[in-house]
Amino acid sequence: MDEPKDSLRSGFDEASPASASSGISAEPPPPFAPMKLSPFEAAMQKIFIGQSGLRAIWRLLIYLIIFRGLRFCLFVLLAYGLPDLSFLWRQTAAEFGLAIIAIVPALLMAKIEGRSFGSYGLPFRNAFGKLFWVGAAWGLVSLTILLVALRGAHAFYFGTIALHGLRVLKFAVFWAGFFLIVGFYEEFFTRGYTQFTLTDGVGFWPAAILLSLGFGALHLENPGESWVGILGAVVIGFFFCLTLRRTGNLWFAIGFHMSWDWGESFLYSVPDSGGVAPGHLLHSSLQGPRWLTGGSVGPEGSVFLFVLLAVMWVAFDRVYRDVKYPPEEIEDSSATVLNK
Repeated sequence: MDEPKDSLRSGFDEASPASASSGISAEPPPPFAPMKLSPFEAAMQKIFIGQSGLRAIWRLLIYLIIFRGLRFCLFVLLAYGLPDLSFLWRQTAAEFGLAIIAIVPALLMAKIEGRSFGSYGLPFRNAFGKLFWVGAAWGLVSLTILLVALRGAHAFYFGTIALHGLRVLKFAVFWAGFFLIVGFYEEFFTRGYTQFTLTDGVGFWPAAILLSLGFGALHLENPGESWVGILGAVVIGFFFCLTLRRTGNLWFAIGFHMSWDWGESFLYSVPDSGGVAPGHLLHSSLQGPRWLTGGSVGPEGSVFLFVLLAVMWVAFDRVYRDVKYPPEEIEDSSATVLNK
């Protein structure tokens, strides 16, 4: 009954004959050994998988493939499903459809990547907030400065009023809505998911250069474009990349894009990327050499545009000093890639 405690403790420390005979070992099992990949499998993993999962180039390719597929379906629908639409409403439907199909694959990729849609530069909580309206003011004021400079050079004339009564309000609202859709589509497609993903792969500014060239290429489809107008679109796109970098999202750029196009097409009634919109406010005119007026391209093809953009870049850099994009999750990843 009164067995010493030491003898009880030693009894538990010693392996019993039963445990020895059953083959139970007191030693911990060896650690799990990962499955060894073949050279081919290792090479494929290196090509497709990076530190943050599927590499940026393949994510971007998936997004673009889905976008192109949906774009094809959209144009089939417009051609065969909605054949009786007027020109203006067909253009509006096309731009609205393009905006939707730029967002849909990004929503899908957000689910796959485990991110919020707002990570791609378009947080809905900031929709039509202060940045949007400040951007709209910048766009309209900068275009006004450009046209006043052209007027001072005797290359632009405001002309007389072309619309009267309720038609002024009707077309003002219509073109504002139309160019809001255009700005939404073009900004998100060229600086939304695409900018975020390329930044993850190569860094912000290399991605900005590539996508600004792509933004210029979008304007090749416009009638009456010129190489100066395309270059102007590239530089404007690069400026929009700066606004994304410093504001943290695309809402400033969307507001700027909308008001600039609205000011050209409706308010000042000049050619916009090679076309003159119906329902414009003024009988304005551009007169003088093509390098000064932009010719059929409009003010976006004028050499004055590049002077204006240089001034805008400096002014925006002074007003918005803090870098707010990209998110830290891809800033670290892209820095690692560039430092290799």
